[in-house]
Amino acid sequence: MRSQLLTVAAAAPRVHIAAPERNAREMLALAVENADAGVLLFPELAITGYTCADLFGQTRLLDAACHWVNRLAKEAWEKGFKGLMAVGAPVRADNQLFNCLVFLHGGAPVAVVPKSCLPNYGEFYEKRWFAPASARRSDSVLWPLENGECIQVPFGEDLLVTDRTGAVVLGAEICEDLWAPAPPSGPACLAGADLILNPSASNETVTKSDYRRQLVAGQSARCDCVYVYAGAGQTESTTDLVFSGHGMICENGRILAEQLYPAPGSVIRAVVDIERVRADRMRHGSYMESMRPGVYRTVRLAADLIDPDAQMELLARRPEERLPFVPGDPAKLDGRCAEIAHIQAAGLARRLEASGAKRAVIGLSGGLDSTLAFLAALQAMERLGRPASDVLAVSMPCVGTTKRTFGNAASLAQLTGAEYREIPIKNALDGHLADIGHPADLYDTTFENAQARERTQILMDLANQEGGIVVGTGDLSELALGWCTYNGDQMSMYGVNASVPKTLVQAMVAWHARRLCDNEPRITRVLLDILDTPISPELLPVAEDGALVQKTEETLGKYDLHDFALYHMLRNGYAPQRILEMACLAYPEVSRETVRTTLKTFYRRFFTQQFKRSCLPDGPKVGSVSLSPRGDWRMPSDAEAAEFLDFE
Repeated sequence: MRSQLLTVAAAAPRVHIAAPERNAREMLALAVENADAGVLLFPELAITGYTCADLFGQTRLLDAACHWVNRLAKEAWEKGFKGLMAVGAPVRADNQLFNCLVFLHGGAPVAVVPKSCLPNYGEFYEKRWFAPASARRSDSVLWPLENGECIQVPFGEDLLVTDRTGAVVLGAEICEDLWAPAPPSGPACLAGADLILNPSASNETVTKSDYRRQLVAGQSARCDCVYVYAGAGQTESTTDLVFSGHGMICENGRILAEQLYPAPGSVIRAVVDIERVRADRMRHGSYMESMRPGVYRTVRLAADLIDPDAQMELLARRPEERLPFVPGDPAKLDGRCAEIAHIQAAGLARRLEASGAKRAVIGLSGGLDSTLAFLAALQAMERLGRPASDVLAVSMPCVGTTKRTFGNAASLAQLTGAEYREIPIKNALDGHLADIGHPADLYDTTFENAQARERTQILMDLANQEGGIVVGTGDLSELALGWCTYNGDQMSMYGVNASVPKTLVQAMVAWHARRLCDNEPRITRVLLDILDTPISPELLPVAEDGALVQKTEETLGKYDLHDFALYHMLRNGYAPQRILEMACLAYPEVSRETVRTTLKTFYRRFFTQQFKRSCLPDGPKVGSVSLSPRGDWRMPSDAEAAEFLDFE
């Protein structure tokens, strides 16, 4: 499995002010405990403590800091930490003192990045002791080693660090750099940095942690990068300030791990995905257009930071949501559903208004998709100040229609005040099949599609008759799988569900049920019964006892798995093998064979059914994944699926 997963860690060590030996020992213990981490970040000036003040002018302290950085690098390497360690330290260069992040690997310093923006306002006096990166004159520092020798270590704010194969590229900025109008991490990411390290000593004041969190998450999102932030902890001097040890690990704007006021010696860890970072950057076509970065120098390590043999283990430690389109947090889910409902209603209202349509005509089957589209139509009319009766709901029962769905469709329309009509299509279907010489009892694709096309014809003609437009009901999952009839339910005049996947359709209908439960409990009961009804196009004859025969998920596989594949293929660009492994971890109760079979069905149908998506009607985009041929997804209808079906 090709992946670029990496464990990163941010520490808040116990700090002893002006005691580099004790600080090095504290950090060494944490490095040994986190020996499996690929990257370990310590806070700003952690080797001495940030709050040393005028002690930074003492040669003894600076010599000790250099000595114990060396010892930390050497002993951590000897005791099994083979990743990249980054430690905040004061560094002398060009007759000045710089506040730096020192990268350690292989038992020695490999790069030194100085702080660019020095705060010198309020409680901060850094310019009293340190020079900014812009004041440096050298591209390297002469670093003394324990054996009396010196080495030239690359020095500058223009440094990137990468591993042997270039599988991950790291950049750095220090504390206040992030607060600047143009943080150094921006150009560093444009120059190729996937992961930004920020050692910090940001003190706490009321609400500052909220602002800091917004800055870190925002920069991670803006730069499409992993951002690791390690703040100085509570054992710094509290003469005038209190530090919280605020640590964060973000990936493309999402906070994966966070700590605030942790116990001294705490470490947060997360498995980050460099593959996703790079995929997002390629997906965002304007990423490299924002500015031209300066020339960066790259320090290449002699070893790899990403272990290809550990990818499955790391994948298991990075659990993905089972329903990536549906937030797990109830409050967030309610907010998401409310926003989607607003987008659907606003889009349809505008189309009704612009076209001068008198009615919204919709085929209401009593299933999930048509229910959501119907509710969106009602909300659109409400936005326009028009009555619910301007929505024309049409039930078109045939041989596969069950009493349950038929009754729910009628109840929903009547309870909401929409106009409701029943137009059975059995006679029209029989006549059409006879006209084309198709046996009435041959229940094949022709038999099924003839019903879908007959229903679409009725809706289109009614729309002409009523001066209205046909509101489409098909959802994103059905479009991805081609589970719709070409020039049948695939066609409408405005498809309000076009970018809403099935799992989110279910969540949306449930949200509408909750929304209406207090004032319209009867409508809520109908919606809950619709949610409880098996998903089916109801195109095959019901059983003798009237029971449903055709169930979509028995034919295609579970929509949960299809939506999982759809999201990670389109949103993250993941390969089929990785999606298979992720799905097996997310759905441990489902056999690997079932998952594999379902995913192969997804890829096979996704490729062969593109022609249906190439001529989709208009419809509003509601999320980051859409298949509109005019927007997010352009694909040749004759593309071959073989490469995407080659996984086990």
